Amino acid sequence: MKNDFLFTSESVSEGHPDKVCDRISDAIVDLMIKKYPEARVACETLVTTNRTIVAGEYRLADGIKITNDEIEELVRKIVHDIGYEQEGYHWEKMHFECHLHSQSSNIAIGVDKSGNKDEGAGDQGLMFGYACDETEALMPAPIYYAHNILKEMAKIRHNDKTSIFLPDSKSQITLKYKDGKPIKASSVVVSTQHKRNCSQDDVREIVRDIIMRVLPDGWMCPEDELYVNPTGIFEIGGPDGDAGLTGRKIIVDTYGGASPHGGGAFSGKDPTKVDRSAAYLTRYLAKNVVAAGLATKCTIQIAYAIGISKPLSLYVNTEGTGKINDNEIEKILINLVDMSPRGIREHLKLNKPIYVPTSAYGHFGRVPDESVEGSFSWEKTDLVDDILKDL
Repeated sequence: MKNDFLFTSESVSEGHPDKVCDRISDAIVDLMIKKYPEARVACETLVTTNRTIVAGEYRLADGIKITNDEIEELVRKIVHDIGYEQEGYHWEKMHFECHLHSQSSNIAIGVDKSGNKDEGAGDQGLMFGYACDETEALMPAPIYYAHNILKEMAKIRHNDKTSIFLPDSKSQITLKYKDGKPIKASSVVVSTQHKRNCSQDDVREIVRDIIMRVLPDGWMCPEDELYVNPTGIFEIGGPDGDAGLTGRKIIVDTYGGASPHGGGAFSGKDPTKVDRSAAYLTRYLAKNVVAAGLATKCTIQIAYAIGISKPLSLYVNTEGTGKINDNEIEKILINLVDMSPRGIREHLKLNKPIYVPTSAYGHFGRVPDESVEGSFSWEKTDLVDDILKDL
């Protein structure tokens, strides 16, 4: 294994065009789950200059209705809460279109529980989960700090209306690793949309202070390797500057490239979709393996076939850091959690309106909100005692 190297991850803010779409799509998932916890939803969003379009399919129980007016009101509120009141993209003035329709009955026949048949997966696919001991959240350090830089910037923007920050921003951090462990930043890049008549130096000073607060002591990169708004001006941003789509930031959503990724995005999908729920399960299992001290790194893959409840495979790889054989870890995990789509949802309590907070700053490495059942339940380490007992 390579022990001395540089590794880079990036993050994007809630105001990035793709993240605006993820948040809208997840808000529609939450709306439908509030109406009917077993709702089936697949929602895609497109944004561009003063235009927002949602499309996809859904299924609610007989007698439960949802109107386009409800959806439009929700979407405009989401855009307002993000902070878009700009000439090129405004929560109130933008054109809105809704093209959501009923789900195909063919999917329902193959997937729903019936007779002695358990609920099957909604599609074929493979999902990966990952954990490592580089941070207290058991996340890779580059993506962890890239997210935190943008979260601090967003906090300033929301709490101080005089702030020069506007909603659209990106961060990128390159960390130096020695003996396989991160020791400092070698470079940091931050690009943020800002109000008019701000100099590059004004933005740089504020951003530098935020980065220094977020990074551990002694980790700040050299001054000539700090790049803040490298093009000089970033006044036009968000959907006016670049079109956005749901599901285009899947590496930002997961581990910043430190782990393999399955093919599917998460946002806009209800928890019967294994693209989402099984990715949460694999993170949950990997995190508990590392938290139990069985390894310092753990990658888990799981695979499904449409209409089939049992997973087709479970793969564990601790990259040579495991205290016991990876095959033995697989045997322990198989007996701990029901890995069928229904079993995952019930164990992690996923049939709840909990998805809007996942839509920006990563689906993993977050702190569960104990007042909200199901909130980031896949980040809990409540399997540790069972894993150690099984050993």
